[in-house]
Amino acid sequence: MGSRPNIVVDGAPLASTVLTLSHWPNNATPEPFRRDTSTETALAWIEGHDPRQVAGVVTNNHFDEDGLFSMFTVLDPGLAWRHRRLLADAARAGDFGEYRSREAARLFFIVEGHADPRRSPLPPETFTGPPSQRVAALYRGLLPRLPRLLAAPGGWRALWQDQEAHLAASEALVASGRAVIEEEPELDLAIVRIPQELPARPLWRYLRREEAALHPMAIHNRTRAGRLVRIQGRRVEVQYRYESWLQLTSRRPAMRVDLQPLAHWLNRRERNGRWVWEDTLEIVPRLHMPNGAPSSLLPQVILRELRHCLATLPPAWDPYHWPRRAASA
Repeated sequence: MGSRPNIVVDGAPLASTVLTLSHWPNNATPEPFRRDTSTETALAWIEGHDPRQVAGVVTNNHFDEDGLFSMFTVLDPGLAWRHRRLLADAARAGDFGEYRSREAARLFFIVEGHADPRRSPLPPETFTGPPSQRVAALYRGLLPRLPRLLAAPGGWRALWQDQEAHLAASEALVASGRAVIEEEPELDLAIVRIPQELPARPLWRYLRREEAALHPMAIHNRTRAGRLVRIQGRRVEVQYRYESWLQLTSRRPAMRVDLQPLAHWLNRRERNGRWVWEDTLEIVPRLHMPNGAPSSLLPQVILRELRHCLATLPPAWDPYHWPRRAASA
């Protein structure tokens, strides 16, 4: 990139950046255009501006759906504006696991499928080389395809049908009451109780392979709580949602606290293995037993200590005062 003037979307500005359109913590986006997703931010900005009059280069430091859609919006503002509702909806599906239309969920699944080396229709060389080279190759591969995907989000069925089936089955479980979501608004906490016999199914989210018994989007579309606890028998997993890492404009999730002290407390009592707390500044960090191992501790005991930590520990990350981080983090 060097010193060439550029527009940064969905990422951190460079020394040569003349315009930022992003929801990241280190946010230099002009205040009138800030939105919850970078795609919505870019759409708000192009409504009254011509990107060609600002810079000849658009860049980003990572690949994901929101990055792809916001870059496309700046590169092809006319077509992006015609598909603005689908783009904004699919960006929220990718970043937050929320969606309004099934077409948006499918578009998200299709992009994830393109980014999965095992299933991608992109050339194998897309996934070779260092990370920066793979990011560039994904943008080069998907930006020209995006107009076709927007025109027919029901295409590419092989890339979305399995995830859509998982999502539909999970939503049915929640609707029937077999899977239950209990909210505790004072802690910005949602407790998700999943049938013990429900098997885990593979999925691809945040550009990584996971397994989940209940599809995350079936949870995220039902609760806006920023702190989640999944309980399936003696299997317990705590996770922060991505929203608490970012600068949102519509609301402010509770700030993250460092759950390493809770991991230490659990490990002094756990008899079935070890609890792991991922770094607070990962985008969706978890406190969990690796490989889905069941805990020797009762879920109500884990919940009691979790509530205490969430209520009493100091914030470890404040995206609105970046790069603030508490000394305990």
